[in-house]
Amino acid sequence: MPASAAAARPRQASSVSSVLLRFGRVASMGTVTALILIAGVWASWGTAQHVLLTKGREQGTVEVTRCGGGTCSGPYSPVSAGSQARERVVLEDSVAVTKGRTYSVVLKPGSADAVRSGPAGVLYAWVPLGGALLLASVVVAGGLRRTRAGWVMAGAGVALLTAAFVAV
Repeated sequence: MPASAAAARPRQASSVSSVLLRFGRVASMGTVTALILIAGVWASWGTAQHVLLTKGREQGTVEVTRCGGGTCSGPYSPVSAGSQARERVVLEDSVAVTKGRTYSVVLKPGSADAVRSGPAGVLYAWVPLGGALLLASVVVAGGLRRTRAGWVMAGAGVALLTAAFVAV
């Protein structure tokens, strides 16, 4: 066997193992990125579906009169046809809700739970996705070594969170 053929075998083995390691890194980091983004959409969709798909849902306003125990409540005044006034509906107590203010809301079907509507409600509903974009950007930039894509994802996450903060 010629000396050059014997020297080529270790290089081939090294080349194959580096390709396999690279594929494993890309596959695992791609899976982690996809799971983070899916979790962000899943967490956001629970609220966003009520705000975005308003056809056939009860829409109105709530004047917040009481807050405590993680919720705020107040009387509901209908705006949409077929909606009925209620003495008390419940909003999640967050930075987006303040006692004494009136908010436009959409009621969750079959309950007295309300979700903020309008631009502020839409942006606030997608806040978990903004956080997921920020987290996934680190994985994309570091694990996948795609720094531009990581910066774009981070920028989108920061823009979403900032817009929600300003709108609320």
